[in-house]
Amino acid sequence: MSATDREHTHRTSTRSTPGTGGEAVYFFGGIGSLIFWWQAASGFGEHVVAVLKSFVWPAFLVYQALGALAG
Repeated sequence: MSATDREHTHRTSTRSTPGTGGEAVYFFGGIGSLIFWWQAASGFGEHVVAVLKSFVWPAFLVYQALGALAG
């Protein structure tokens, strides 16, 4: 195997550093958000909106946090 082949093999076989658990926190936060919004909904349309809200829950979280900090 030539040096170029070894270089190519090394570049293609290295893996990125595994996550530190942030993905799991985000996942469970999304599930919790879906459950929260789902329980607050009463009709079909509101359940659809609940699913959409659960996708953007970090925006709600940051908005509320900044509102609390502001006063």
